Amino acid sequence: MTCEHAFWLALLQGLTEFLPISSSAHLILMPRMLGWADQGLAFDVAVHVGTLTAVVLYFRDDLTVIVRAWLRSLYRREMNDHAILGWGVVIGTIPVGLAGLLAKDWIESTLRSPLVIASTTIVFGLLLGIADRWTRGSRPLRRLSWWDALIIGMFQAVALIPGTSRSGITITGGLMLGFDRVSAARFSFLLSIPVIVLAGGLKSLDLIRAKVPVDWYLLSLGVAVSALAAYGCIGWFMRLLEKTGMLPFVIYRLVLGGVLFYLFWP
Repeated sequence: MTCEHAFWLALLQGLTEFLPISSSAHLILMPRMLGWADQGLAFDVAVHVGTLTAVVLYFRDDLTVIVRAWLRSLYRREMNDHAILGWGVVIGTIPVGLAGLLAKDWIESTLRSPLVIASTTIVFGLLLGIADRWTRGSRPLRRLSWWDALIIGMFQAVALIPGTSRSGITITGGLMLGFDRVSAARFSFLLSIPVIVLAGGLKSLDLIRAKVPVDWYLLSLGVAVSALAAYGCIGWFMRLLEKTGMLPFVIYRLVLGGVLFYLFWP
């Protein structure tokens, strides 16, 4: 893999990881369209580290308050809105963790075809549009219950199917439960932190077992570019939500799914 390939793939990962448009669809589409070789497991780990860095830095103030409140709930039994949110992130991570352990190999071997990704890109894009258009929720995130967190976590487990979009499906779940757009997106981003840690950890274990030679320069480039792109993308997305809602992303997903069908239909 060249530096140019690493730059564009890391940029693409950073821009699409937190938007509701499916990073997996884009990371399959770009190399195939341009005839690039597979980027390899080590690079996948690097860009995960980059996007994790971005979301932690962006929500660093929130995370400090949430973690402190969550810890107090453990040893002092003090519960407030921040502690409940912390527990919500923990509870919301359980379904995807269990689903990943039970179905990871089957999903990776069976559902990573371009036509599956094209179908899920369109279907879950339409579902996002329906949730955004007809629910019109107004619940703030401070009214999150553990039951809400579990339901959104179940939605997140569906994102193991390539093309679904983790952020897209969790925002869809939040909107269907009546949360406003910003609250649904904010919880989706907070929920991404343990998921990215788990995914990156599993990939790291696979990398260690494979004993693959590592190009540290390319990996460092991947971390830096994906982190900068993801950080900027989160802020832009949160501002855009209040103005336009999900319609631009729904339209984009429909177009992307159509392109994938056109390119890969037998």
